[in-house]
Amino acid sequence: MTVRLGDIAPDFTADTTDGTIHFHEWLGGSWGILFSHPKDFTPVCTTELGAFAKAKPEFDKRNAKLIGLSVDSVESHQAWKGDIAETQGQALNFPIIGDEDRKVADLYDMIHPNANDTLTVRSVFIIGPDKKIKLTLTYPASTGRNVAEVLRVLDSLQLTADYQVSTPVDWRDGDDVIIAPAIPDDEAKQKFPKGFTTLKPYLRLTPQPNK
Repeated sequence: MTVRLGDIAPDFTADTTDGTIHFHEWLGGSWGILFSHPKDFTPVCTTELGAFAKAKPEFDKRNAKLIGLSVDSVESHQAWKGDIAETQGQALNFPIIGDEDRKVADLYDMIHPNANDTLTVRSVFIIGPDKKIKLTLTYPASTGRNVAEVLRVLDSLQLTADYQVSTPVDWRDGDDVIIAPAIPDDEAKQKFPKGFTTLKPYLRLTPQPNK
């Protein structure tokens, strides 16, 4: 199964390090960050889980829940948690799904046979409160993710869900944003009272409207 942007995130029931969850019910009205790991007790994954755990307060501020996945068992995850806390200086503070039968990995197309026919790749899915897929990222097993980038994209997704704007290259929270080209100048003056700068008729910059 291939999961694409705009699709409803596949629902599932699974055992996790925090108990059994029904995914859509667990998400509730929050945003969700679902990310997979090739295997327990692996070096890159250990650093990633520690980094996401340290950043959890930032995700909490954005009403976003974190949940990891590996094709190992919940018992294995529980044992791994000690290594994460010891080496990363941060205890795990969000659930990891046990997916020994690869049910969830298959639902989300997390196993790429040309990369490895048994291990999940490093997939990231950002899911909106409407349960739709808003972003997908896929990394090779050898490359760790960038937590700051996941937060940056989440900021952009949440902003552009509420306003008729898009975010330019390397945008960060607080930077100017782009007014949707479909909005005429007269309407833009009303919608964006802070004003805007017209670089081209299709490229108009305005201060971030929710700041």
